[in-house]
Amino acid sequence: MTAKAPVSNSRFKVIGTTPIRHDAMDKVTGQARYGADISMPGLLHGKILRSPHAHAKIRSIDAAKALALPGVKAVVTAADLPVLSGRPVDVAEGSPLNPRFLSNNVLASGKVLYQGHAVAGVAADSVHTAERALSLIEVDYEVLTPVLDGKEAMEPGSPILHDRLFRSEGEFFRPGGLRDEDDDSAPTNIASHFVFELGDPEQGFKEADVVVEREFRTRPVHQGYI
Repeated sequence: MTAKAPVSNSRFKVIGTTPIRHDAMDKVTGQARYGADISMPGLLHGKILRSPHAHAKIRSIDAAKALALPGVKAVVTAADLPVLSGRPVDVAEGSPLNPRFLSNNVLASGKVLYQGHAVAGVAADSVHTAERALSLIEVDYEVLTPVLDGKEAMEPGSPILHDRLFRSEGEFFRPGGLRDEDDDSAPTNIASHFVFELGDPEQGFKEADVVVEREFRTRPVHQGYI
């Protein structure tokens, strides 16, 4: 057996070296400027009120006390946003998008769908005033049973997240949309159902010497780390 000699680090410009971090000196000496260090005339600070519940209906939002606080310039909720289409639309690149769902993810409309879902936004003349205003916004929630497992969410009887979601079917992925008012079909948590096949799996199983069947569940992983 012949061992291969290790590759010399001299072939690489970065690997095996200790590059200098050119921003390190400014950061450790306190000279670096961050977004929080910038102050301009008329600058406003924004803060977001988020839901403490994973699944709940929003009965009402009362921002009167927050708006009366000196220094508060605006309080916005989903009621201030335009009502967009609930049907998937094709965009120039990528998969079709549902404008209504995107808008509701910016500010919850009628219902919060996860803990931390944005409910209201505040603009004030200081960050401390904005934070104080958040504590003055009164939100009346009707807490619902949360959906915590993707597989269980597809089972009959599971709590429904979107009351009027319809499921799209086809050979390619399309996001679900909102059912028409006169559509009385059963609601579902399954937004899209499509089948992707390559080759002949059944024939492959027949010809295989060994078939091992297992079920694997993994967490979402982003495909493009920075």
